[in-house]
Amino acid sequence: MKWILTTTLILSNTTQYSAQAADQTKQSVINKQPTQPVKTPASPQQPTSRPVFKLPKAPALLSPISGRRAGMASRDDCPAVPTPLTALVPFQEGQKVATQTNKSIIRVVEGLTTSERPTFWFYIPYTKHLSNSSAEFSLQDSAENDVYRNAIALPSKPSIIGISLPSTVASLEVDQTYHWYLKVHCNQEAPSVPVYVEGGIKRINLDSRVMQQLEATTDPRQKIIIYAKEGIWFDALNMLAKIHIYNYNNASIQQDWQSLLQSINLDNIATAPLGNLPNRQ
Repeated sequence: MKWILTTTLILSNTTQYSAQAADQTKQSVINKQPTQPVKTPASPQQPTSRPVFKLPKAPALLSPISGRRAGMASRDDCPAVPTPLTALVPFQEGQKVATQTNKSIIRVVEGLTTSERPTFWFYIPYTKHLSNSSAEFSLQDSAENDVYRNAIALPSKPSIIGISLPSTVASLEVDQTYHWYLKVHCNQEAPSVPVYVEGGIKRINLDSRVMQQLEATTDPRQKIIIYAKEGIWFDALNMLAKIHIYNYNNASIQQDWQSLLQSINLDNIATAPLGNLPNRQ
């Protein structure tokens, strides 16, 4: 029943999203028809604001987890692919001080969410047609205990897929950092390291300022822009992904999707196809 209500809400928001885009386009055409001669050229119309992600400020940042956003190009007998296995998560480099004289570079792959059971998105270049292949997603708490672990079906073609935590999994705790992994074995018989990506996620509570901004609008597009601007990556991505799947041929939504991914330097998969919405069992 929850899934039916969620789907109904998404479809309602999606219709509103598309209708608002159409109204804006119609109004733009009307505004371009002057009722009297204009002596000076009209100023060019400013481009519509698009979702752009900004890294959150401390103390909202996660404790640095050295992750991997893109898998190795070739490993475990996997075929060569033009675009590697990729997690749709922000990436930044930082310094981890081991001693006073030894500093190492860590690659931080992390994101924030307000959701009890968020959805994780990945571009998977490997398909179910590979013989002896398998994939597994896992989520661990800060003590490295499994919160969730499950086999993942590879897509029928290279595409972006979502992996949702089922309702049977305990809600993520607020202000706790979790570590996720996605591993792909292209040949289970080969005793080698799989192609994998890993990173962190932290659930937070919204502060009153952001809550007021979200409550002040019923436009799903504006909510996405707010989440992205405030650095709440998973909420912005999940909301836009669901709308994008139901309106895949909508040019405005496609541009929003590309803008959001390009803002975290994922231009190489910004136009990759999306799979179906993941089920929450």
